[in-house]
Amino acid sequence: MRDRGEPDSGDEDEALPELCDLCGAVVADSTESYAVVPDSSIVHSVDPRLDGKRMVVGCSREHMAELVAQYKHRPFIDAELWAGKISRAIEAHGGKVSPEELAEETGLTEEQIEFGVM
Repeated sequence: MRDRGEPDSGDEDEALPELCDLCGAVVADSTESYAVVPDSSIVHSVDPRLDGKRMVVGCSREHMAELVAQYKHRPFIDAELWAGKISRAIEAHGGKVSPEELAEETGLTEEQIEFGVM
């Protein structure tokens, strides 16, 4: 990278190193570990099956265990997830979506939609 944050002309297929989500250490030697943890703030851009799931990276077993424990104790707030689903559907329809389309697109009930927009 250049000093101004612009990408260099390196190989585009070159794998970038991972960063530990706990300590921020660079893991470039393929020793990182991955886990999927519940997180109501995550809404996938196109695949609703991945909503509410975050992939975390740890540089060691100990850091991965700490990350998993942290997310296990974090509250999962349904209305937060619903708000994300609603936002994705509205964006996909260019800002204009009927209540019926919104319910169909999100898979949410009318009551869940009301809680999600509060």
